[in-house]
Amino acid sequence: MARQQRGLRFQPAGGVKSAQLPTGKKQRLVVERLANDGRGIAFAEGKTWFVAGSLAGEEVEARVLGARGKVVEARTERVLSASAARRAPACEYFGRCGGCSVQHMPHDQQLAFKQAMLAEQLQRVASVEPEQWAAPLVGSELAYRRRARVAVRWDPKARQLDVGFRAAASQDIVNVRHCPVLVAELQPLMAQLPELLRGLGKPQAVGHVELFSGSALALLVRHTAPLSDADLQILHDFCTRNRVQLWLQGEGEPRPADPVHALGYRLEPWNLRLAWRPGDFIQVNAQVNEAMIRQALEWLAPQSGERVMDLFCGLGNFALPLAAQSGEVVAVEGVQAMVERAALNARDNGLENVQFFQADLSRPLTQADWSVKGFSAVLLDPPRDGAFEVVRQIGQSGARRLLYVSCNPATLARDTLELVNQGYRLKRAGILDMFPQTAHVEAMALFEMKE
Repeated sequence: MARQQRGLRFQPAGGVKSAQLPTGKKQRLVVERLANDGRGIAFAEGKTWFVAGSLAGEEVEARVLGARGKVVEARTERVLSASAARRAPACEYFGRCGGCSVQHMPHDQQLAFKQAMLAEQLQRVASVEPEQWAAPLVGSELAYRRRARVAVRWDPKARQLDVGFRAAASQDIVNVRHCPVLVAELQPLMAQLPELLRGLGKPQAVGHVELFSGSALALLVRHTAPLSDADLQILHDFCTRNRVQLWLQGEGEPRPADPVHALGYRLEPWNLRLAWRPGDFIQVNAQVNEAMIRQALEWLAPQSGERVMDLFCGLGNFALPLAAQSGEVVAVEGVQAMVERAALNARDNGLENVQFFQADLSRPLTQADWSVKGFSAVLLDPPRDGAFEVVRQIGQSGARRLLYVSCNPATLARDTLELVNQGYRLKRAGILDMFPQTAHVEAMALFEMKE
Protein backbone atom coordinates (compact mmCIF):
# COMPACT_ATOMS: atom_id res chain seq x y z
CA MET A 1 0.00 0.00 0.00
CA ALA A 2 1.32 3.43 -0.89
CA ARG A 3 2.29 5.63 1.98
CA GLN A 4 -0.35 8.25 2.65
CA GLN A 5 1.03 11.82 2.60
CA ARG A 6 -0.45 14.23 5.11
CA GLY A 7 -0.01 17.92 5.60
CA LEU A 8 1.77 18.50 2.26
CA ARG A 9 0.60 21.06 -0.28
CA PHE A 10 1.78 20.72 -3.87
CA GLN A 11 2.07 23.60 -6.33
CA PRO A 12 2.26 23.06 -10.11
CA ALA A 13 5.56 23.87 -11.81
CA GLY A 14 5.64 27.49 -12.88
CA GLY A 15 3.87 28.91 -9.86
CA VAL A 16 0.23 29.70 -9.21
CA LYS A 17 -2.00 29.20 -12.22
CA SER A 18 -3.30 32.54 -13.42
CA ALA A 19 -6.98 33.06 -14.13
CA GLN A 20 -7.86 32.96 -17.82
CA LEU A 21 -9.37 36.03 -19.43
CA PRO A 22 -12.91 35.51 -20.74
CA THR A 23 -13.53 35.84 -24.47
CA GLY A 24 -15.03 39.22 -25.23
CA LYS A 25 -13.37 41.07 -22.37
CA LYS A 26 -12.11 44.52 -23.35
CA GLN A 27 -8.71 45.82 -22.32
CA ARG A 28 -6.96 49.14 -22.77
CA LEU A 29 -3.44 48.54 -24.15
CA VAL A 30 -0.37 50.38 -25.41
CA VAL A 31 1.18 48.58 -28.37
CA GLU A 32 4.98 48.40 -28.17
CA ARG A 33 5.96 46.72 -31.46
CA LEU A 34 4.73 44.42 -34.22
CA ALA A 35 4.96 40.63 -34.29
CA ASN A 36 6.07 38.73 -37.39
CA ASP A 37 2.44 38.24 -38.44
CA GLY A 38 1.72 41.98 -38.35
CA ARG A 39 -0.20 42.01 -35.07
CA GLY A 40 0.70 44.48 -32.37
CA ILE A 41 2.39 43.25 -29.18
CA ALA A 42 1.35 44.72 -25.84
CA PHE A 43 1.86 43.73 -22.20
CA ALA A 44 -0.76 43.93 -19.45
CA GLU A 45 -1.80 41.96 -16.37
CA GLY A 46 1.34 39.83 -16.63
CA LYS A 47 0.38 38.61 -20.07
CA THR A 48 1.57 39.15 -23.65
CA TRP A 49 -1.15 40.42 -25.94
CA PHE A 50 -1.19 39.95 -29.73
CA VAL A 51 -3.57 42.56 -31.08
CA ALA A 52 -4.81 42.45 -34.67
CA GLY A 53 -5.42 45.78 -36.36
CA SER A 54 -2.99 47.83 -34.28
CA LEU A 55 0.28 49.64 -34.95
CA ALA A 56 3.35 50.26 -32.82
CA GLY A 57 2.93 53.21 -30.44
CA GLU A 58 -0.86 53.17 -30.47
CA GLU A 59 -3.18 53.05 -27.50
CA VAL A 60 -6.15 50.83 -28.28
CA GLU A 61 -9.13 49.17 -26.71
CA ALA A 62 -8.84 45.49 -27.60
CA ARG A 63 -11.34 42.64 -27.32
CA VAL A 64 -10.12 39.20 -26.20
CA LEU A 65 -10.54 36.50 -28.85
CA GLY A 66 -8.84 33.76 -26.87
CA ALA A 67 -6.32 33.22 -24.10
CA ARG A 68 -3.97 30.42 -23.14
CA GLY A 69 -1.49 30.67 -20.32
CA LYS A 70 0.21 34.04 -20.52
CA VAL A 71 -0.67 34.66 -24.17
CA VAL A 72 -3.79 36.55 -25.22
CA GLU A 73 -5.09 36.93 -28.76
CA ALA A 74 -7.18 40.02 -29.32
CA ARG A 75 -8.40 42.45 -31.95
CA THR A 76 -8.61 46.21 -31.96
CA GLU A 77 -12.09 47.52 -31.17
CA ARG A 78 -11.22 51.21 -30.88
CA VAL A 79 -8.09 53.23 -31.55
CA LEU A 80 -7.73 55.66 -28.64
CA SER A 81 -4.45 57.21 -29.77
CA ALA A 82 -3.56 56.54 -33.39
CA SER A 83 -0.11 56.25 -34.93
CA ALA A 84 0.72 58.98 -37.43
CA ALA A 85 1.29 56.16 -39.93
CA ARG A 86 -2.23 54.73 -39.70
CA ARG A 87 -4.36 54.97 -42.83
CA ALA A 88 -7.97 54.13 -43.60
CA PRO A 89 -8.28 50.53 -44.88
CA ALA A 90 -9.52 50.08 -48.45
CA CYS A 91 -11.96 47.30 -47.56
CA GLU A 92 -15.24 47.74 -45.71
CA TYR A 93 -14.81 44.30 -44.11
CA PHE A 94 -11.41 45.04 -42.57
CA GLY A 95 -11.20 43.85 -38.98
CA ARG A 96 -13.86 41.18 -39.49
CA CYS A 97 -12.60 39.29 -42.54
CA GLY A 98 -9.51 37.22 -41.82
CA GLY A 99 -7.62 38.32 -44.94
CA CYS A 100 -5.58 41.45 -45.70
CA SER A 101 -4.71 42.06 -42.05
CA VAL A 102 -2.34 45.04 -42.51
CA GLN A 103 -4.45 47.31 -44.71
CA HIS A 104 -4.22 50.00 -42.04
CA MET A 105 -0.44 50.21 -42.65
CA PRO A 106 0.81 52.32 -45.62
CA HIS A 107 2.22 50.20 -48.42
CA ASP A 108 5.77 51.51 -48.06
CA GLN A 109 5.70 50.55 -44.39
CA GLN A 110 4.32 47.11 -45.26
CA LEU A 111 7.37 46.62 -47.47
CA ALA A 112 9.75 47.85 -44.76
CA PHE A 113 8.08 45.53 -42.24
CA LYS A 114 8.52 42.52 -44.53
CA GLN A 115 12.12 43.45 -45.31
CA ALA A 116 12.89 43.70 -41.60
CA MET A 117 11.26 40.33 -40.96
CA LEU A 118 13.42 38.63 -43.61
CA ALA A 119 16.61 40.30 -42.34
CA GLU A 120 15.83 39.34 -38.73
CA GLN A 121 15.29 35.67 -39.60
CA LEU A 122 18.50 35.43 -41.64
CA GLN A 123 20.53 37.06 -38.88
CA ARG A 124 18.98 35.22 -35.95
CA VAL A 125 18.92 31.71 -37.47
CA ALA A 126 21.85 31.72 -39.91
CA SER A 127 23.93 34.69 -38.65
CA VAL A 128 24.23 36.03 -42.18
CA GLU A 129 23.35 39.11 -44.18
CA PRO A 130 23.39 39.16 -47.98
CA GLU A 131 26.27 40.93 -49.66
CA GLN A 132 23.62 42.98 -51.45
CA TRP A 133 20.01 43.75 -50.55
CA ALA A 134 17.76 43.98 -53.60
CA ALA A 135 14.91 46.46 -53.85
CA PRO A 136 11.50 44.89 -53.17
CA LEU A 137 9.66 43.52 -56.20
CA VAL A 138 6.26 45.22 -56.16
CA GLY A 139 3.11 45.50 -58.24
CA SER A 140 -0.32 46.97 -57.62
CA GLU A 141 -1.25 46.98 -53.95
CA LEU A 142 -4.94 46.39 -54.81
CA ALA A 143 -6.74 44.48 -57.58
CA TYR A 144 -3.89 41.96 -57.91
CA ARG A 145 -5.41 38.60 -56.98
CA ARG A 146 -6.42 36.43 -59.96
CA ARG A 147 -7.65 33.50 -57.90
CA ALA A 148 -9.85 33.35 -54.79
CA ARG A 149 -11.50 30.63 -52.73
CA VAL A 150 -14.88 31.71 -51.36
CA ALA A 151 -16.25 29.98 -48.27
CA VAL A 152 -19.86 28.78 -48.31
CA ARG A 153 -21.81 27.45 -45.33
CA TRP A 154 -25.47 26.57 -44.86
CA ASP A 155 -26.93 27.58 -41.48
CA PRO A 156 -29.75 25.05 -40.85
CA LYS A 157 -31.19 26.99 -37.89
CA ALA A 158 -31.41 30.31 -39.67
CA ARG A 159 -31.97 28.54 -43.00
CA GLN A 160 -29.59 30.88 -44.77
CA LEU A 161 -26.40 30.57 -46.77
CA ASP A 162 -23.27 32.46 -45.74
CA VAL A 163 -20.99 33.38 -48.65
CA GLY A 164 -17.66 35.13 -48.13
CA PHE A 165 -14.35 34.65 -46.35
CA ARG A 166 -13.32 33.24 -42.98
CA ALA A 167 -13.42 35.65 -40.08
CA ALA A 168 -10.22 36.56 -38.25
CA ALA A 169 -9.27 33.92 -35.64
CA SER A 170 -12.56 32.10 -36.21
CA GLN A 171 -14.32 29.52 -38.36
CA ASP A 172 -17.21 31.95 -38.86
CA ILE A 173 -17.84 33.30 -42.35
CA VAL A 174 -18.05 37.03 -43.03
CA ASN A 175 -20.59 37.63 -45.78
CA VAL A 176 -18.75 39.54 -48.49
CA ARG A 177 -19.85 41.08 -51.79
CA HIS A 178 -16.76 43.15 -52.58
CA CYS A 179 -13.06 42.35 -52.30
CA PRO A 180 -10.68 45.13 -53.41
CA VAL A 181 -7.68 42.80 -53.85
CA LEU A 182 -9.38 40.75 -56.57
CA VAL A 183 -8.49 41.63 -60.15
CA ALA A 184 -11.08 43.83 -61.87
CA GLU A 185 -12.40 40.94 -63.98
CA LEU A 186 -13.46 39.00 -60.87
CA GLN A 187 -15.14 41.88 -59.04
CA PRO A 188 -18.54 41.56 -60.80
CA LEU A 189 -18.57 37.81 -60.17
CA MET A 190 -17.86 38.31 -56.47
CA ALA A 191 -20.70 40.81 -56.23
CA GLN A 192 -23.22 38.46 -57.85
CA LEU A 193 -22.08 35.24 -56.18
CA PRO A 194 -24.17 35.40 -52.96
CA GLU A 195 -27.42 35.96 -54.89
CA LEU A 196 -26.54 33.16 -57.33
CA LEU A 197 -25.85 30.57 -54.63
CA ARG A 198 -28.80 31.57 -52.45
CA GLY A 199 -31.04 31.08 -55.47
CA LEU A 200 -30.19 27.40 -55.74
CA GLY A 201 -32.83 24.87 -54.72
CA LYS A 202 -30.34 23.02 -52.51
CA PRO A 203 -27.58 25.50 -51.59
CA GLN A 204 -26.45 23.29 -48.70
CA ALA A 205 -24.89 20.98 -51.31
CA VAL A 206 -22.23 23.60 -52.11
CA GLY A 207 -18.96 23.16 -50.19
CA HIS A 208 -17.04 26.16 -51.52
CA VAL A 209 -16.55 28.18 -54.69
CA GLU A 210 -13.38 29.31 -56.46
CA LEU A 211 -12.97 32.19 -58.90
CA PHE A 212 -10.24 32.27 -61.55
CA SER A 213 -8.98 34.80 -64.06
CA GLY A 214 -6.50 33.75 -66.73
CA SER A 215 -6.91 33.09 -70.43
CA ALA A 216 -10.61 32.90 -69.50
CA LEU A 217 -12.76 33.54 -66.45
CA ALA A 218 -13.85 30.46 -64.53
CA LEU A 219 -16.14 29.53 -61.65
CA LEU A 220 -15.50 26.26 -59.80
CA VAL A 221 -18.31 24.89 -57.63
CA ARG A 222 -17.20 22.27 -55.13
CA HIS A 223 -20.29 20.26 -54.14
CA THR A 224 -20.61 17.73 -51.35
CA ALA A 225 -23.78 16.14 -52.77
CA PRO A 226 -25.05 15.76 -56.34
CA LEU A 227 -26.53 18.94 -57.79
CA SER A 228 -30.04 18.79 -59.20
CA ASP A 229 -30.68 19.38 -62.89
CA ALA A 230 -32.46 22.63 -61.98
CA ASP A 231 -29.50 23.92 -59.95
CA LEU A 232 -27.06 22.92 -62.69
CA GLN A 233 -29.15 24.89 -65.16
CA ILE A 234 -29.05 27.96 -62.89
CA LEU A 235 -25.25 27.73 -62.76
CA HIS A 236 -24.99 27.18 -66.52
CA ASP A 237 -27.23 30.17 -67.25
CA PHE A 238 -25.26 32.43 -64.92
CA CYS A 239 -21.95 31.45 -66.49
CA THR A 240 -23.30 31.89 -70.01
CA ARG A 241 -24.56 35.41 -69.21
CA ASN A 242 -21.22 36.38 -67.67
CA ARG A 243 -19.04 34.58 -70.24
CA VAL A 244 -17.50 32.42 -67.55
CA GLN A 245 -16.42 28.79 -67.72
CA LEU A 246 -18.25 26.52 -65.27
CA TRP A 247 -16.17 23.84 -63.52
CA LEU A 248 -17.60 21.29 -61.10
CA GLN A 249 -15.96 19.15 -58.43
CA GLY A 250 -17.69 16.38 -56.53
CA GLU A 251 -15.56 13.37 -55.76
CA GLY A 252 -12.30 13.42 -57.69
CA GLU A 253 -10.66 16.14 -59.75
CA PRO A 254 -12.36 19.33 -60.99
CA ARG A 255 -14.03 18.89 -64.37
CA PRO A 256 -15.25 21.50 -66.87
CA ALA A 257 -19.00 21.44 -67.48
CA ASP A 258 -18.13 21.78 -71.17
CA PRO A 259 -15.28 19.42 -72.19
CA VAL A 260 -13.87 22.00 -74.62
CA HIS A 261 -13.21 24.47 -71.83
CA ALA A 262 -9.53 25.04 -71.01
CA LEU A 263 -7.71 27.49 -68.77
CA GLY A 264 -4.25 28.95 -68.90
CA TYR A 265 -2.16 32.07 -68.38
CA ARG A 266 0.44 33.85 -70.45
CA LEU A 267 3.98 34.90 -69.63
CA GLU A 268 4.11 37.72 -72.17
CA PRO A 269 7.82 38.66 -71.90
CA TRP A 270 8.75 35.12 -73.02
CA ASN A 271 5.78 34.54 -75.37
CA LEU A 272 4.70 31.49 -73.36
CA ARG A 273 1.27 30.09 -72.54
CA LEU A 274 0.87 27.68 -69.63
CA ALA A 275 -2.25 25.52 -69.36
CA TRP A 276 -3.58 24.82 -65.88
CA ARG A 277 -6.68 23.50 -64.14
CA PRO A 278 -8.50 24.47 -60.93
CA GLY A 279 -6.62 22.79 -58.11
CA ASP A 280 -3.18 23.34 -59.68
CA PHE A 281 -0.84 25.70 -57.86
CA ILE A 282 -0.21 29.02 -59.58
CA GLN A 283 1.02 32.36 -58.26
CA VAL A 284 -2.07 34.51 -57.62
CA ASN A 285 -0.29 37.79 -58.44
CA ALA A 286 0.41 37.80 -62.19
CA GLN A 287 2.28 41.12 -62.18
CA VAL A 288 4.72 40.17 -59.43
CA ASN A 289 5.03 36.66 -60.86
CA GLU A 290 6.45 38.04 -64.12
CA ALA A 291 8.78 40.38 -62.23
CA MET A 292 9.92 37.45 -60.08
CA ILE A 293 10.72 35.28 -63.12
CA ARG A 294 12.61 38.15 -64.77
CA GLN A 295 14.70 38.75 -61.64
CA ALA A 296 15.36 35.02 -61.20
CA LEU A 297 16.74 34.81 -64.73
CA GLU A 298 18.89 37.91 -64.21
CA TRP A 299 20.34 36.66 -60.92
CA LEU A 300 20.88 33.05 -61.91
CA ALA A 301 22.13 34.11 -65.37
CA PRO A 302 21.90 30.69 -67.08
CA GLN A 303 24.09 30.32 -70.15
CA SER A 304 23.28 28.56 -73.41
CA GLY A 305 25.67 25.69 -72.67
CA GLU A 306 24.64 25.09 -69.05
CA ARG A 307 22.54 22.34 -67.48
CA VAL A 308 20.08 23.78 -64.95
CA MET A 309 17.84 22.02 -62.42
CA ASP A 310 14.44 23.43 -61.37
CA LEU A 311 13.09 21.82 -58.18
CA PHE A 312 9.42 22.04 -57.10
CA CYS A 313 8.75 23.10 -60.69
CA GLY A 314 4.94 22.91 -60.72
CA LEU A 315 3.53 23.63 -64.17
CA GLY A 316 6.82 25.04 -65.46
CA ASN A 317 6.45 28.64 -64.31
CA PHE A 318 10.25 28.97 -64.03
CA ALA A 319 11.35 25.96 -66.09
CA LEU A 320 9.95 27.15 -69.41
CA PRO A 321 11.53 30.64 -69.29
CA LEU A 322 14.76 28.99 -68.09
CA ALA A 323 14.73 26.67 -71.09
CA ALA A 324 14.80 29.65 -73.44
CA GLN A 325 18.18 30.71 -71.99
CA SER A 326 19.81 27.41 -70.96
CA GLY A 327 21.32 24.49 -72.78
CA GLU A 328 19.23 21.95 -70.86
CA VAL A 329 16.70 22.16 -68.02
CA VAL A 330 15.76 19.27 -65.74
CA ALA A 331 12.58 20.09 -63.83
CA VAL A 332 11.40 18.02 -60.86
CA GLU A 333 8.03 17.98 -59.08
CA GLY A 334 6.47 15.74 -56.46
CA VAL A 335 2.98 15.50 -57.99
CA GLN A 336 2.76 13.29 -61.08
CA ALA A 337 -0.28 15.11 -62.53
CA MET A 338 1.62 18.40 -62.42
CA VAL A 339 4.63 16.75 -64.11
CA GLU A 340 2.41 15.58 -66.95
CA ARG A 341 0.80 19.00 -67.42
CA ALA A 342 4.19 20.72 -67.28
CA ALA A 343 5.52 18.40 -69.99
CA LEU A 344 2.51 19.25 -72.15
CA ASN A 345 3.17 22.95 -71.58
CA ALA A 346 6.75 22.52 -72.78
CA ARG A 347 5.60 20.62 -75.86
CA ASP A 348 2.87 23.14 -76.68
CA ASN A 349 5.42 25.96 -76.50
CA GLY A 350 7.88 24.14 -78.74
CA LEU A 351 10.55 23.70 -76.04
CA GLU A 352 12.57 20.53 -76.52
CA ASN A 353 15.47 21.16 -74.11
CA VAL A 354 13.46 20.75 -70.89
CA GLN A 355 12.51 17.43 -69.26
CA PHE A 356 10.13 16.92 -66.36
CA PHE A 357 10.40 14.18 -63.72
CA GLN A 358 8.41 13.13 -60.68
CA ALA A 359 10.38 12.55 -57.47
CA ASP A 360 9.90 12.57 -53.71
CA LEU A 361 11.71 15.80 -52.85
CA SER A 362 12.03 14.79 -49.21
CA ARG A 363 14.46 12.00 -50.17
CA PRO A 364 17.98 11.96 -51.70
CA LEU A 365 18.03 12.74 -55.41
CA THR A 366 21.64 11.92 -56.17
CA GLN A 367 20.84 8.38 -57.34
CA ALA A 368 18.30 9.47 -59.96
CA ASP A 369 19.44 8.90 -63.54
CA TRP A 370 18.79 12.53 -64.47
CA SER A 371 20.97 13.86 -61.63
CA VAL A 372 24.15 11.87 -62.28
CA LYS A 373 25.56 14.33 -64.83
CA GLY A 374 25.31 17.22 -62.34
CA PHE A 375 24.25 20.81 -62.87
CA SER A 376 25.78 24.25 -63.28
CA ALA A 377 22.91 26.00 -61.46
CA VAL A 378 19.83 25.15 -59.43
CA LEU A 379 16.54 26.99 -58.91
CA LEU A 380 14.14 25.88 -56.20
CA ASP A 381 10.71 27.19 -55.19
CA PRO A 382 9.56 24.98 -52.30
CA PRO A 383 6.37 25.19 -50.17
CA ARG A 384 6.31 26.73 -46.68
CA ASP A 385 8.13 23.77 -45.16
CA GLY A 386 11.19 24.71 -47.19
CA ALA A 387 13.60 22.27 -48.78
CA PHE A 388 15.95 21.08 -46.05
CA GLU A 389 16.39 17.52 -47.34
CA VAL A 390 17.12 18.77 -50.85
CA VAL A 391 19.45 21.49 -49.59
CA ARG A 392 21.45 18.98 -47.52
CA GLN A 393 22.63 17.26 -50.70
CA ILE A 394 22.69 20.19 -53.11
CA GLY A 395 26.48 20.53 -52.97
CA GLN A 396 26.79 17.07 -54.55
CA SER A 397 25.08 18.38 -57.70
CA GLY A 398 28.15 20.47 -58.54
CA ALA A 399 26.01 23.62 -58.82
CA ARG A 400 28.01 26.82 -58.34
CA ARG A 401 24.90 29.02 -58.28
CA LEU A 402 21.63 28.44 -56.47
CA LEU A 403 18.50 30.60 -56.56
CA TYR A 404 16.00 30.02 -53.74
CA VAL A 405 12.45 31.41 -53.95
CA SER A 406 10.82 31.22 -50.54
CA CYS A 407 7.33 31.76 -49.11
CA ASN A 408 8.53 31.44 -45.50
CA PRO A 409 11.48 33.45 -44.11
CA ALA A 410 11.89 31.02 -41.20
CA THR A 411 12.54 27.97 -43.39
CA LEU A 412 14.62 30.04 -45.82
CA ALA A 413 16.86 31.06 -42.90
CA ARG A 414 17.13 27.44 -41.72
CA ASP A 415 18.08 26.26 -45.21
CA THR A 416 20.49 29.20 -45.61
CA LEU A 417 22.46 27.99 -42.60
CA GLU A 418 22.84 24.58 -44.22
CA LEU A 419 23.98 26.12 -47.52
CA VAL A 420 26.51 28.34 -45.76
CA ASN A 421 27.90 25.28 -43.97
CA GLN A 422 28.39 23.63 -47.39
CA GLY A 423 30.46 26.56 -48.63
CA TYR A 424 27.85 28.73 -50.35
CA ARG A 425 27.71 32.46 -49.66
CA LEU A 426 24.56 34.59 -49.72
CA LYS A 427 25.13 37.05 -52.56
CA ARG A 428 21.76 38.76 -52.87
CA ALA A 429 18.36 38.69 -51.20
CA GLY A 430 15.15 40.67 -51.33
CA ILE A 431 11.42 40.43 -50.74
CA LEU A 432 8.69 39.75 -53.30
CA ASP A 433 5.45 41.58 -52.51
CA MET A 434 3.25 38.76 -53.80
CA PHE A 435 0.48 39.44 -51.25
CA PRO A 436 0.07 43.18 -50.54
CA GLN A 437 -2.14 44.11 -47.56
CA THR A 438 -1.06 40.93 -45.75
CA ALA A 439 1.90 40.12 -43.51
CA HIS A 440 2.86 37.20 -45.75
CA VAL A 441 6.50 37.42 -46.88
CA GLU A 442 7.96 35.91 -50.03
CA ALA A 443 11.65 36.29 -50.79
CA MET A 444 14.37 35.48 -53.30
CA ALA A 445 17.96 34.62 -52.39
CA LEU A 446 20.98 33.95 -54.60
CA PHE A 447 23.80 31.74 -53.34
CA GLU A 448 27.19 31.19 -54.94
CA MET A 449 29.81 28.60 -54.04
CA LYS A 450 32.93 30.14 -52.59
CA GLU A 451 36.07 29.86 -54.70
